[in-house]
Amino acid sequence: MTRKLRESMAPVALLVLTAVIFLAGCTTKKDVILATTTSTQDSGLLDVLIPLFEKKTGYRVKTVAVGTGQALAMGERGEADVLLVHAPEAELKVVKSGAAVNRQLVMHNDFIICGPEKDPAGIRGISSAPLAFEKIAKAGALFISRGDDSGTHKKELEIWKEAGITPGGPWYQESGTGMGQTLNIASEKGGYVLTDRATYLALKKNLNLVILVQSDRTGKHSPDKSLLNIYHVMQVNPEKFPKVNTKGAKAFVDFMVSPETQKIIGEFGVDKFGEPLFVPDAGKPEF
Repeated sequence: MTRKLRESMAPVALLVLTAVIFLAGCTTKKDVILATTTSTQDSGLLDVLIPLFEKKTGYRVKTVAVGTGQALAMGERGEADVLLVHAPEAELKVVKSGAAVNRQLVMHNDFIICGPEKDPAGIRGISSAPLAFEKIAKAGALFISRGDDSGTHKKELEIWKEAGITPGGPWYQESGTGMGQTLNIASEKGGYVLTDRATYLALKKNLNLVILVQSDRTGKHSPDKSLLNIYHVMQVNPEKFPKVNTKGAKAFVDFMVSPETQKIIGEFGVDKFGEPLFVPDAGKPEF
């Protein structure tokens, strides 16, 4: 290439480079990367909420649905703008590390233990999750764990610890997948599984699994806190990660705790299942 040709192309190259930088800036401003748990995706809740958020604000949401542990790790690396997760203790560690800010309570539902109708371990109706796990282990009954460091997996490990059992052996299998796929595996193999109620109800018609252990949902007694499934939303800290979409992330947090969105969350699932899949909690004291 001649010097004259290179010089004539320089303004064009500069123009192209300027355009790329401009477009990249626009994408950064308009796109919001949401790292969240698979339960918000598998339950169908995000299919309702995200289009409303996009229409209301003009932002585009890029959803990464993974286990809560992976979502929090994305936040710690500055690879997301906003997090919607359900592992309170792990969340607080991320906030204390300075990787996340503006953590807000959004909603809760509960964890349930499901299994085959025949219930070979005999856990049906037991009020204690650790006792149910103990009976499953003693019977050597198949248990399917997510094994993915998700919020559900973290809760499962807490229950095993409370039961004084380190699970392992042929009866204990890890799927390494999201909640929906783990339920499918448990259904196909006839195993027990810990799941959030929302994902189970959303997929129930295609599963050969029944609810065997659950917290009291009558309202007559306080719920079993060991089975509570609590969700928070939080921004990735822009002071630590200057490239995050600060305005978009804050807009999403504000949207999730707004009265309008909380009303939608409280009604989600009633038409199909006769009960809401989540209980809205914005503005309430922490559990």
